[in-house]
Order: sequence, then structure tokens, then C-alpha cells
Amino acid sequence: MLVLLKILHIIVAVSLIMIVLFQTGKGAEMGAAFGGSSQTLFGGGGPAGFMAKLTTGAAVGFMLTSLTLAYLSSTHVTAGKVPAAPAPIQVPAGGEETAPDGETSVPVPLTADEQGGDQEQ
Repeated sequence: MLVLLKILHIIVAVSLIMIVLFQTGKGAEMGAAFGGSSQTLFGGGGPAGFMAKLTTGAAVGFMLTSLTLAYLSSTHVTAGKVPAAPAPIQVPAGGEETAPDGETSVPVPLTADEQGGDQEQ
């Protein structure tokens, strides 16, 4: 379902971009309108056209898919998909670090107290 929602989101986003690019601006006839009617200067007060309704629908669809994807991604992480913490490494008294599987050993340098040496001050 998440993949289908991502595909739908991409389709809505691209269609919203294309719809906005196909529209003419409200001030497209502004240069010629200075001597004309004031009602057409910033658009008439008539009903919204088909492209405006299509833009509104695409914008609402984009917002809904964005919010849904954000919600699903936040619940996906908190639903136990986070990897568990690694097991603690045990250090034997001999000064060598042994991995939990017992195969690898890495020498660990000892401090002056563990070596039994004198510290100069």
C-alpha cells in the first residue's frame, strides 16, 4: 500500500506542476488594462474556471497524500522496525577483548595500575 501511495503522490505532484504551468496569470492582460475596465485588471469577479478548480483539486490531493505519507512513515519507524542494540562485549581478566561469538579477540592495552608498574609524578 505504501508503494501505491508513493506512486499516486508522484502522479499528483507532476500533474499539479503541469496544471499550474498551463494556466495564464491573472495579470496577463494588465499592461493593456490600464486604459480599460478596472474589473478586468485583477480578474473578474465571476465563477472560477475549470483550470482553477482542477488546480484546487490537485492541491488538495497533494496535501492529503503528503500528510498520509508522513503519518505512515512516522508509525512505520515506531512500530518496532528499529534494530535492536548490539550485545555488550565481554572483557576477560587477561586483557583481551572477545566478541560475543568467541571467534575474534582483540588485544586491549592495560592501564598502569593493571600492569603493576610504578607511576612517576
